[in-house]
Amino acid sequence: MEPDVARTGSVTAADVLAAQARLRRYLDVTPLHHAERFGCWLKLENLQRTGSYKVRGALNALLAARERGDHRPVIAASAGNHAQGLAWAAYRLGVQAITVMPKCAPQTKVAGVAHWGATVRLHGDGYDQARAFAVELAAQNGYRLLSAFDDPDVIAGQGTVGLEIAAAMNPDVVLVPIGGGGLAAGVALALKSACLSGAQASRRVRIVGAQVEGVDAMARALRGEPTGAEPAASLADGVRVREPGRLTRMLLAELLDDVVIVREAELRETLVRLALEEHVIAEGAGALALAAGRRVAGRRKCAVVSGGNLDAAVLSRLLAEVRPRPPRRPRRRRREAVAAPAPGLPRILDAGRRPGAVPPPPRTVHRCEEVLPA
Repeated sequence: MEPDVARTGSVTAADVLAAQARLRRYLDVTPLHHAERFGCWLKLENLQRTGSYKVRGALNALLAARERGDHRPVIAASAGNHAQGLAWAAYRLGVQAITVMPKCAPQTKVAGVAHWGATVRLHGDGYDQARAFAVELAAQNGYRLLSAFDDPDVIAGQGTVGLEIAAAMNPDVVLVPIGGGGLAAGVALALKSACLSGAQASRRVRIVGAQVEGVDAMARALRGEPTGAEPAASLADGVRVREPGRLTRMLLAELLDDVVIVREAELRETLVRLALEEHVIAEGAGALALAAGRRVAGRRKCAVVSGGNLDAAVLSRLLAEVRPRPPRRPRRRRREAVAAPAPGLPRILDAGRRPGAVPPPPRTVHRCEEVLPA
């Protein structure tokens, strides 16, 4: 947790509700889309302001700080989406913002930050190096350091995604991508809290996190294994975090039901299928939860498409290289009525029927046949 930002204590369900009240006038509710070929609902945060859920946490943190009388310039380290969310929020509220992004950050995200007037500093080859530089700049200049995930106000803002899911449907499984853990912690806190209505709170919702093979610091931390190793290169650059948050780790240890580790090939195929079959453009981290959903059973699954800021060059290369397997053809059942008396019943009826009596109608037996569409 960043010492300059974190408040005393942890984040609660009441903080998530307060964040929802703050954000209501600035952000619209993102839609749910049923991806029939995947058998899963999608929470389309790629349609959020700046193309990612990150704007929720950044805006809530700035609004909460203004309520507390903190008007310092804000600095943050980010692989791209948190920086864009902070830049947009700072522009709307008239706050000075500085973002430190790794040199490998997608140009789409760098341009998005600069568009909203924030200062962009490129430093390091990954998030952790950018974060160390942001900490140094904050100490030298008296800036307010805003973590991308390990901050109570940020977690509460991300938790409003969970409140919107609960208001729109009654899921039994919600799949969330995990990098530092801010989104997963906020969604889990919102969906497993007593702040929901009676019908929603009575249903037990499973929260399943999704990580990429070799980029699974949170999964290792929750198992009690050492962290700090350099994450592998991945299409999901938004979740490439060496050290998960301490506050998010405590929340997820209590609230998370499972973590699914996805192979890079599965992630690439899912991203291409999303574009071709569902016409949804998602970045690598945005397709991660849906890729994990193939290994999770549930009648009402919902995966969070966390962002859609994908470079056009990366998308074109994936479309040229990845050939996804065709989806299974859907099956439907057709009820065919067949007039057939039950065995043995006509002889008994005939024997007991009076002369001239009208015979009873034959019993109708329904036979179900699986039919493949032509």
